[in-house]
Amino acid sequence: MTILVTGAAGFMGSHFVKYVLEAYPTYRVVVLDKLTYAGNLDNLKEVVLNPRYTFVQGDIADPGVLQKIFNEHPIEVVVNYAAETHVDRSVMDPTAFLKTNVFGVYHLLEAVRQFGVKRMIQISTDEVFGSIDVGAFTETSAFEPNSPYSAAKAGGDLLCRSYVATHNVPVIVTHSCNVYGPHQYPEKLIPLFITNLIEGKKVSLYGDGLNVREWIYVTDHCRAIDRIMHEGILGEVYNIGTGEEMTNRAITLVVLSAMKYDKDMIEMVQDRPGHDRRYAIDHTKLTTKLGWQPDVRFEEGIRQTIEWYRKN
Repeated sequence: MTILVTGAAGFMGSHFVKYVLEAYPTYRVVVLDKLTYAGNLDNLKEVVLNPRYTFVQGDIADPGVLQKIFNEHPIEVVVNYAAETHVDRSVMDPTAFLKTNVFGVYHLLEAVRQFGVKRMIQISTDEVFGSIDVGAFTETSAFEPNSPYSAAKAGGDLLCRSYVATHNVPVIVTHSCNVYGPHQYPEKLIPLFITNLIEGKKVSLYGDGLNVREWIYVTDHCRAIDRIMHEGILGEVYNIGTGEEMTNRAITLVVLSAMKYDKDMIEMVQDRPGHDRRYAIDHTKLTTKLGWQPDVRFEEGIRQTIEWYRKN
């Protein structure tokens, strides 16, 4: 099998590429990445000499690049990790988010349709659902995005739905809770706080710090995508979660404790616009229908993450 993994010089995609090449000795992987600020070829240095790995620099929103890849490689599966993901950046300038998260998905869907690809996995976020005070979002919950980032992701996800309904394109959409682990670009909460503390800097906590997020370690997310890629039903949507919810303040205190700092290193700052209070997703469908379960508890995952950033 030959898999096209987009955005795979970034955090999540690079972990998935390494996972696939190790788990499936006969699979070939073609990586397409634009190499923006968050893309780093060092994330893939372990596989660069693997004969089953091919790297192409390019943009998923460039149909010419996609045509060349699909003409030169027998792509059977597309896994789309390519996305602009940082909420703060989307508030300042949403242009790149619309180009990649909406138009990029459109061009991928067109390529999948044209070349008869067997399946495409769209990697998306729980943020498309908006905020929820109690309970958890299911796969059929309505989209209510509250930032330009999540709105753009919702747009791409809805395009996937429309291509299933209109053209019978074989797409599966996934919505995940917050992913963390080694190699993540230090603009997200966990890697930013860890790298700040390594440099002796304080950590900035938005608002009252009581916004709630659910967390999954990156290798568990890879396993979930693997299961969905092989056993997921085409046209379906799957939530990927763990049930491990924590406030941003609690996360901060865990990181501070693990790195031998106290709460004096916290600096409270003004909340950002459109900051959702709580995300929570019901991943029952993934566990009951496909038999997936998370393996890495947060305490272990955060320990491994801190250790990696200290070494790197």
